[in-house]
Amino acid sequence: MNVSATQPVPVDGVKPRAGTRFTGDPLFKALVVATGIGVLLVLGAIIAVMSIGGIPAFKAFGLRFLITAVWNPVTQHFGAAAPVFGTLASSALGLIIAVPLAFGTAFWLTALAPPMLASVIGMAVQLLAAVPSIIFGMWGFFVLVPPMAHYVQPMARHLFGHVPGLSALVSGAPFGTGLLTAGLVLAIMIMPSITAVMRDVFTSMPTVLRESAYGLGATRWEVMRQVVLPWSRQGVVGGIVLGMGRAMGETMAVTFVIGDSNHIGWSLFAPANTIASLIALEFPESPAGSLKLASLMALGAILMAISFVTLWCSRVLLARGEAQAGKRS
Repeated sequence: MNVSATQPVPVDGVKPRAGTRFTGDPLFKALVVATGIGVLLVLGAIIAVMSIGGIPAFKAFGLRFLITAVWNPVTQHFGAAAPVFGTLASSALGLIIAVPLAFGTAFWLTALAPPMLASVIGMAVQLLAAVPSIIFGMWGFFVLVPPMAHYVQPMARHLFGHVPGLSALVSGAPFGTGLLTAGLVLAIMIMPSITAVMRDVFTSMPTVLRESAYGLGATRWEVMRQVVLPWSRQGVVGGIVLGMGRAMGETMAVTFVIGDSNHIGWSLFAPANTIASLIALEFPESPAGSLKLASLMALGAILMAISFVTLWCSRVLLARGEAQAGKRS
């Protein structure tokens, strides 16, 4: 007796029902959709909590909250200018120091270093990225602050103290804590993360591109500038944005070495404060429903807005770079 190809074959005398096979695709689709929606809900909830919590501060001070540098809990007068300036200045200093070091390390590990040495140093970079931030803060306080106070700032004042324009950058008492010290600690913290991202991007680059450039007589500098950078532009910018986000949101490490002073000064050695550091220090002493707590929540909303603007700017720069590359080709 011939069995039709469209009929199910009995197994152990039990004939399966047609159309009852469960593939799992609907459940998988539902889980994936729920995951995506959950990310949006969490992000929306964070924005809503920060924004709603900061409304009393914006109502009390208006736009002056953004441009006022005073933070005085006694007189209930609060402003965001000083911590915003400290956040941007310390993050910028950290990136200026970390990005060249991270790029050089990643390029050396992937293109120049012997395989055995590259594996050892690559593991060390990964271990450095796993060190807790508070350890960096304690290390910076005991290792970086004394030399900054006794050697670096006095030498900088001796060399540049009488130079117009540069004298303001090295002025102030030699405390050792300040924007430059915080920038150094942030640079050490974010460099491993940026290096890891750039190393992965450089590793995934097709080897034939480098070999073709070397075969045409290009030097290592020309290969890096004309081949590696254009190919890995998006990954490099992504690593920089990742490091910038960690630098702007860092709390305890910066608290140890920045000096905790709510004022705006142009000196690299002047004590300052950041949004995350100020929130961490002042939040336990802020009663529920107080204007101080609302001001801290408003600072959190401002920090999120700065992060979003930074991400948007990086997207715009990437889009322009890709458009220019397309026109050239």
